[in-house]
Amino acid sequence: MGHPKEFDKAGELLDIFRFKRDDEITQMMNRPEKRTVIGEELADVLHFVLRFVQMNNFDLSDELEKKIEKNTERYPVKKSRDSNKKYNEFLSCITGI
Repeated sequence: MGHPKEFDKAGELLDIFRFKRDDEITQMMNRPEKRTVIGEELADVLHFVLRFVQMNNFDLSDELEKKIEKNTERYPVKKSRDSNKKYNEFLSCITGI
């Protein structure tokens, strides 16, 4: 089964950053020509997301609020600050599971 070509735009944006270190990303962001490419890909992804939301009757504001609440429960600030672990890895370190 196929998928809308717009899904590929998210992959194109991801490919720009995949396997890059923070210093490499900083260097890219300091290059005007690379910023232009990144900006274009961000615009493509945002356009797709907004159109998808509209076509499928999502309340994006509500979805964002729910996600923030969920992440707040998964990643309590006092315990997760300065950690880049995913919530399941983070919880296993805390609980010893």
